[in-house]
Amino acid sequence: MTLAKITVSGKITKNPEKRFTQNNLAITSFVIDVNPQDETLVRVFAMGNLADRTADTIKMGDTVLVDGRMQTTSVKGTNGKDRKIIEINAAAVEKITFDYSASVGGYSAVQSQPAQTTAAPKSSDIVQFAVDEISEDLIDEDEIPF
Repeated sequence: MTLAKITVSGKITKNPEKRFTQNNLAITSFVIDVNPQDETLVRVFAMGNLADRTADTIKMGDTVLVDGRMQTTSVKGTNGKDRKIIEINAAAVEKITFDYSASVGGYSAVQSQPAQTTAAPKSSDIVQFAVDEISEDLIDEDEIPF
């Protein structure tokens, strides 16, 4: 088994399943397809508050961005061959949608939740620096030691 930090995006292929441990800790699991041409499936686990939010906000067909720790394990298949399984212990799950009208000739990813906006700075808030003439202080190329 290996562990590594990973961030991937993919389409959810199966509705999330929410379960509870004996200590009443919520665990939500779902599967995403990170490479549709090759059908590369990754199993994702979310725990605690993240599991609750994930189970309530995502469903099959949604595109998500997942950040977490990757684990790979090998299991013997029914045919006797070793098969690698990729799992992500999620630290963050973000649902993303695509706005087809936002860009010309394609689409752009947009966060599903409204982003916080900040007001534009006033001209009085902008710091301006005085311009000093420093051209006389520059070193000639002949003075550079290398």
